[in-house]
Amino acid sequence: MSRSLLQYPRLTAWFRSNAQPEPGAIVLRQRRVYILPTRLGLIFAATLLVLLLGSINYVLSLGFVLTFVLSGMAVAGMVHTVRNLMSLSIQAGRVEPVFAGEAAQFRLFLENGDPFDRVAILVRHDVSGAQTVLDVPAGTSSAAVLPVPAERRGWLPIGRVMLETRFPLGLFRAWSNLRPDLRALVYPRPEASTLPQPSPEASSGSARLTAQGTDDFSGLRAYQFSDSPRHVAWKAVARSEDMLTKQFSGQSSAELWLDWALLPPDADNERRLSRLAGWVLAAERAGVRYGLRIPGRTLAPDRGDVHLAACLTTLALYDAAAERSPAEAATA
Repeated sequence: MSRSLLQYPRLTAWFRSNAQPEPGAIVLRQRRVYILPTRLGLIFAATLLVLLLGSINYVLSLGFVLTFVLSGMAVAGMVHTVRNLMSLSIQAGRVEPVFAGEAAQFRLFLENGDPFDRVAILVRHDVSGAQTVLDVPAGTSSAAVLPVPAERRGWLPIGRVMLETRFPLGLFRAWSNLRPDLRALVYPRPEASTLPQPSPEASSGSARLTAQGTDDFSGLRAYQFSDSPRHVAWKAVARSEDMLTKQFSGQSSAELWLDWALLPPDADNERRLSRLAGWVLAAERAGVRYGLRIPGRTLAPDRGDVHLAACLTTLALYDAAAERSPAEAATA
């Protein structure tokens, strides 16, 4: 059957029309909106049939009137059900990066340019089943947020999304499938672990620290094993379970290298990336300047939100196969 369908390119293209992401705004034209009766609609149609047969059998004029009035209401409801979706414009919004194991918040904007409201529109993610119901007032737009679980690092495309409505009577179900060009960046799942031990030798690749100042107190940061016990904020530790270290305005920053070579050699790549992600977050919280070294990529020491995002993005998009040499790839 499938081989015979391949002989008809137009039919094959129609079946695969939603296989690729659709860039830009997606407008639901008439050919993209499908409609079928619901279970309630089938029961309603069977009731009308019984009512019509009874009116014919017993020649009931009022029975004919009731049958045709209810039939007209059903047809009008069918038209309004389709109109509730037609001409809607769907625009992909921005999605923030997440860590593996969290839920990516995909945002879709439904814009209604017509002078009537769109009521009770269901937006559902095909794979995860995440869904939300919203109304789109006339001449405005509404945002639909779909929390999709992110299980693996890398790019997570949103995939297929379905818009559905049963407004106003619930007798018919109209729907449309679309694939917005939207994807989320998934960072590796961070593994909580202590930072590498600092070393005074910069050539060792682990860390380089300068002398700490003892000027005015400027705040607290997470405790590190290299911190002096004299700088531990013992009063703050007594109020909470976290070890905190006092920071002073004259304290000089440290440079820490987070190196792939410092990781356990028996760990797999995903475990190493998770450990590095945990180190990156810990180094950022500690307020030190940190650099990142992984096979094929080196990021110079820095700090701040931009550097943090650059390091996590590098870890999320790491491809072990792309970093192999031709000889290693042939051996593998």
